[in-house]
Amino acid sequence: MARAADAVRPRLARFARATGPRVARFARATAPRLTRITRPKTWQYTAGAATAGLALAAGVVTAAGPWDSTGQRTAERDRAVALDHTGGADHGHGAGASGTAPGSPRPAPSAGAVLTGLGGTSTPGGVKAAPGAENLADLLDPLLKDDPGLGGHRAAAVVDLTTGKRLYGLDSDAALTPASTTKIATAVAALTAMGPDHRLTTRTALEPDTGELVLVGGGDPTLTAREEAHGLAGLRTLAEKTAAALKKRDVRKVTLSYDTTLFAGPDLHPIGVNENLARVTALMADEGRTDDSTSGPAPRVPDPADAAARTFADLLKQHGITTSPPGPSKATGRATTLATVSSPPLSALVERMLTNSDNDLAEALARHTAVATGKRADFAGAGAAITARLKQLGLPVDGARFHDGSGLDRTDLITPDLLTALLTEAADPARPQLRTVLTGLPVAHFTGTLAGRYTDGAAGLVRAKTGTLTGVNTLAGTVTTPDGHLLGFAFLANDTTDPYTAQTTLDRAATALALP
Repeated sequence: MARAADAVRPRLARFARATGPRVARFARATAPRLTRITRPKTWQYTAGAATAGLALAAGVVTAAGPWDSTGQRTAERDRAVALDHTGGADHGHGAGASGTAPGSPRPAPSAGAVLTGLGGTSTPGGVKAAPGAENLADLLDPLLKDDPGLGGHRAAAVVDLTTGKRLYGLDSDAALTPASTTKIATAVAALTAMGPDHRLTTRTALEPDTGELVLVGGGDPTLTAREEAHGLAGLRTLAEKTAAALKKRDVRKVTLSYDTTLFAGPDLHPIGVNENLARVTALMADEGRTDDSTSGPAPRVPDPADAAARTFADLLKQHGITTSPPGPSKATGRATTLATVSSPPLSALVERMLTNSDNDLAEALARHTAVATGKRADFAGAGAAITARLKQLGLPVDGARFHDGSGLDRTDLITPDLLTALLTEAADPARPQLRTVLTGLPVAHFTGTLAGRYTDGAAGLVRAKTGTLTGVNTLAGTVTTPDGHLLGFAFLANDTTDPYTAQTTLDRAATALALP
């Protein structure tokens, strides 16, 4: 795998050098026009897929998310190499192979289609025309319009991400329950409100008169108490730094409190107690999970803030600081900050939220969007903040309703037109801060919630956010066509009766775009 990765790296690097100047020139050329032109009502965006790889192309997003120097996720490339067993130049089959010397290398593995889907376009010199609308109707209508597996209500849209022009529509302005595709809207709202470099900070503060130590929640559900933080904010690190600061003040015993006032309102989601989501609070460690999981459903502690504070007290004790049993409080403006730990940048958090369909992170980012825009940081305020941000961007929010950030609330409503407009916005070269909305989408048969899907055909060519609730199946993302063109799509089905059949039909529709 390592040798194969080394083999493909020079080719991708050359592609990056070749396309980089063209991308830069395109961005410079189009940016002034984008600021002058009013967005047309038909959503004819000047979008950012000027090269067929769009933000996924080498050199465009090397700084966005866990990418290597070629602009491609290292893990995805290695997985692609592992799945393909032959390719490249045939140097023989090792010792004993006919016509080869003993010890000759085996055929070099190749990543095949996934490299096309991740930026290795077949048209580096330019973008070919998108498929015609009539051709798309012939491909998609039998699946999206006529297939009974999609239930009683379905809607869809496909757009050309180089122009934003809609190529296919099926009741594309109909507002349906989106399930987890809501997270695309949450991601765009959060990134535009706070910026991709924003970090969520957890801190400790010492009250000057009472000597009370307050653990102040920063709304970071990725805060971890595990021994290996793996780049996340570490509760152990915070305890160590706090203990050192207390000892400098000759303090060995404190009254411990915790502050969750960054967020407001009820912390229980309308779906009630559920393994898909912890209580939404500004202080938690490892998303309140009671097992070793880092994503997906899991049992949760009943009070994440209290559990995190008690863990923090145990960690302080290991560093020679004795605490009282923790209780809720609020740090005053006179309190002195002793130590801080911060999350990865918001761009990385958005990728994690989309790839893993992380509900805890989605609800936290929705509330942070509310805080950043002056709204109350509760479910209603977060929904209002998302709507306001999208409206400010000029996106088609008519009919849309956001009652949470994760899409677990069945009263959420989104249209295919809005979902494809969000993807188009993320493709705009004038908005590089949104690029991780695209790079975070799960990759067919490789990452996140699509890892077990697309076992044949469109592996590596489809990137999409999934959505599943009882009676709801949705899919929205991007797809690379055989000529290297990039399309955005949104497929929504409500009142489905067989989730597997509905999911399969949506996957077949996306595959039809990739392999017509």
